[in-house]
Amino acid sequence: MGNLNETPSANRLHIGIYGKTNSGKSSLINAVTKQEVSIVADVAGTTTDPVYKPMEIHPLGPCVIIDTAGFDDDSELGERRVEKTHLAAEKTDIAVVVLDIAEVIAAKKAGIPFKKAFKDEAEWSLLFAKKHTPVVFALNKIDEILLSAEVQEKSRGKLDNAAIEAAKCWVYEENSAVMGKNADNSFEVVAVSALKGKGMDAVISALTRLLPEDFGQEFILGDLVSQTDLVLLVMPQDIQAPKGRLILPQVQTLRELLDRKCLVMSTTTDKMTDALAALSHAPKLIVTDSQVFGYVYEHKPAESMLTSFSVLFAAYKGDLPYYVESARAIDALKPSSRVLIAECCTHAPLAEDIGRVKLPNLLRKRVGEELTVDITSGTDFPDNLSQYDLVIQCGACMFNRKYVLSRIDRARTQHVPMTNYGVAIAHLTGILDKVSMP
Repeated sequence: MGNLNETPSANRLHIGIYGKTNSGKSSLINAVTKQEVSIVADVAGTTTDPVYKPMEIHPLGPCVIIDTAGFDDDSELGERRVEKTHLAAEKTDIAVVVLDIAEVIAAKKAGIPFKKAFKDEAEWSLLFAKKHTPVVFALNKIDEILLSAEVQEKSRGKLDNAAIEAAKCWVYEENSAVMGKNADNSFEVVAVSALKGKGMDAVISALTRLLPEDFGQEFILGDLVSQTDLVLLVMPQDIQAPKGRLILPQVQTLRELLDRKCLVMSTTTDKMTDALAALSHAPKLIVTDSQVFGYVYEHKPAESMLTSFSVLFAAYKGDLPYYVESARAIDALKPSSRVLIAECCTHAPLAEDIGRVKLPNLLRKRVGEELTVDITSGTDFPDNLSQYDLVIQCGACMFNRKYVLSRIDRARTQHVPMTNYGVAIAHLTGILDKVSMP
């Protein structure tokens, strides 16, 4: 378990390192972080499943470095490893694609187009461009690119900087052509020696320039609160809440309220009316667990706004307007319909589980017992969603926003409505239009 002072991984900048086997991906990670984060060996395929390592990198701040398997892995398990790499790509905020600079120089000299000489790299780069994921092309092993043999004796092994700069320009020009309208000026090219630790400042500078302007600046509560506002948090402590701890959305929401200088009172559902009676005036906002939306709405002061942790995270991690629009699909469900409930957590099923028990029960009560409800957990999210009439995603506190948006994009592309727990429960309770949205 991580230190309680650490930034949750889901809130960190995710930097994915991609490339062929033995291109120097792991060495680059170790050089950038100045730590032995990844195992380095001359044996192809040393990195198998992606490795996610939380780090602090100045000036980027809290990051997760993703070391992936080579996307040219043709071993017995290679196909499964590449699938894991695709999953890592969906979580990646900035991608670093590692190339061997000697191969780049050779392709340029032979007049072979980038998309032909580096077919895999070109396809992955185009994939990132379509996902609006910035890319840093790292031309590795510059320590091997020395001046021509006849002048090496005098130059004492100096790098052939002209060849290196020409290679960088060629990769930039070629990828501008490959990506076309998807390029969006969102990629850079740097030259490095991971083995010698050269060019690491250039890598970090490129990552900093490509960092989305608003990354990490979003508020969970949006504009719902201001300094000195009184906020009441209603937090049922059922069996889903770990003993002695609060669940992550509650912790993050509480911390943000304190940072924003709000006045906060917390209570369990059964003590909500007592908490309200103890206050000198009604709270501006009440944030509740979605599963008690109905009770809290019935007992709240008329002047107090109401939302839920799940609704807040629907905006913070996903696309709230799309979730609200998709909630209407609940009214069109029939007993023969099929619904997918997508949990992010991988905990064992519990008797009071909101995703596995309470939400399916609410849906079947509305639609009929024959309604088919499938449940996935963790990263087990289907590529093909066409069999579903509706997808209901949890608050996704354990995933970063990039990954949640990739799920939404998948649903949208396949014309499958997708909402989230809080929005769905508010709709089923008949109060969605009364819920305050960040």
